[in-house]
Amino acid sequence: MVVAVCMINVELGKEAHVRRKLSMFEGVRELLHLFGEYDFLLILESPELRQINYIVDKIREIGGVTSTKTIIGAED
Repeated sequence: MVVAVCMINVELGKEAHVRRKLSMFEGVRELLHLFGEYDFLLILESPELRQINYIVDKIREIGGVTSTKTIIGAED
């Protein structure tokens, strides 16, 4: 299982729209609205890295998303 943490920034006023879209992705383990450097923290799980890449690409296409930073977890 591949685990990824994606930190997301969005345009002011687009938080609710982006949150709805983010919650619809398959593999979302947790979605947190943040205060600070990033607006959202998304934890994803997938059997393959390829699926994580696909989801992150789709996140970047959401209207209002301005940037993402993704960290892939290491296997034990």
